[in-house]
Parts: sequence; C-alpha cells; structure tokens
Amino acid sequence: MVANLFLLIAAGSMIAAGVYLMLDRAMTKMMMGILLLGNGANLLILMSGGSAGSPPIMNRDSEVYDDRIADPLAQAMILTAIVISMAMTAFILTLAYRQYRYRTADLIEDDTEDAAIAARPSTASAAPDHDASDDPETGRLTSEGDSFGPKSFEAPVKGEEDD
Repeated sequence: MVANLFLLIAAGSMIAAGVYLMLDRAMTKMMMGILLLGNGANLLILMSGGSAGSPPIMNRDSEVYDDRIADPLAQAMILTAIVISMAMTAFILTLAYRQYRYRTADLIEDDTEDAAIAARPSTASAAPDHDASDDPETGRLTSEGDSFGPKSFEAPVKGEEDD
C-alpha cells in the first residue's frame, strides 16, 4: 500500500488546526475546530482504507482495477462520521444561536462555582462528601455525622389552622 503524502499532510494540518481552534474561548472557533478535527479524522480513515479498487460488489470487476476491490469498511465509517458530524454541527449551531440570543457575546467565561470549588482547601473536612456534619447549635463539625439531623424533622410543623 502506498500512502498519498499530500492527503496525510492535509489530514495532519486539519487535525492540528482543529485542536488549536478548540482551545479558544470563542464558540464559533470551537465549532470550526470540531469540524476541522472531524474532517481530518475522515481523511485519515480514507487513507487507512488502502488503495482504490473496483466497487465492493461481488462479481463486478472493472477494466482499470481488475480484481482488486476497494475496502468497504473505511467508506462506511466515513459516511457514518459525516452524518454524526452534521448532527453535531447542527447542535453546536443551536447552542451558539441560543448563547447569542441571551448574551450576544461569543466568549465562554469561567464558571464562578467551578472556581470556588477549585479554590476550596483539600482537607477532608472541606470535601463535600465528608460525613462529619455541622452541629446545628454550635456550628462546629461533629464526629456523629448526620445522626442528629432527622430528629428535628420528625415533629410536625404547626400551621395557623392547627391553633
């Protein structure tokens, strides 16, 4: 099998440009990066399919390729990837349009909640899944966990109609 150097260079440059664009914060650049990455991957799949040949139909030979047939698996994978990338493009365009309607800004900002979680200390008591709960009276951590919590909810709440 002889690989086409031009197609390999084109696929590599498309994947590199796609990764570079996906690292940007603008939604349109991210979308273009995903599209370029998908098209570069399709070119790599095309190159992995081998050399050209007759159509992959039984008892159908052509004069040009004689008895060599083309690999149908690579062609089927590329067709499937094209359909998936079109659906993903429609979804990303919908997200971009929705973001434009609400904010008119194309840049994606950092989430303040994610920044607060990342800035939290790494001690076990600061972890959200730590079993030690705050004592409702003192506000300090207890070693009993949540054993005191449900007792305060067992008594029914009296409303104005109960009086």
